[in-house]
This record gives sequence, C-alpha cells and structure tokens, in this order.
Amino acid sequence: MTTKTFSVNGMKCGHCKANVEQAILALDGVSRAEANLEAKSVTVEFDENRQKTTDIKQAVENSGRYELII
Repeated sequence: MTTKTFSVNGMKCGHCKANVEQAILALDGVSRAEANLEAKSVTVEFDENRQKTTDIKQAVENSGRYELII
C-alpha cells in the first residue's frame, strides 16, 4: 500500500469534503481517503498495482468542481 497526500482546489465545506472522500473510496484498491478542509488536501492510501494517481485525479474531478493536484 502507498499513502500520498494531494492538494485539492474547490473544497469549501463538509459536503465537498465528503464528495471528495466518497469519490476516491469508490475506486478499487483504495483503502483510505481522508480530506482536510483547512489544508485543502486529501490523503489517500491505495494499492499502486490497482490504481494510478491519474485515476484518483479523474474520480475527484468528476465528482464536482474540484481539482486534484498531482
């Protein structure tokens, strides 16, 4: 398992935080996603053999008006 923290633009409230976390957790191979509103970031624990960072970025950006910086 790999743990990475990404910056996220566009998260402004608890609903945004939940959207980002849910979008990432829906991906196969992701075991943890924890967004931080104050830091405007999300920490993701995932299996790099099953998910790529570009897949995580796409999932976040498809879930709303968010931009994941990789």
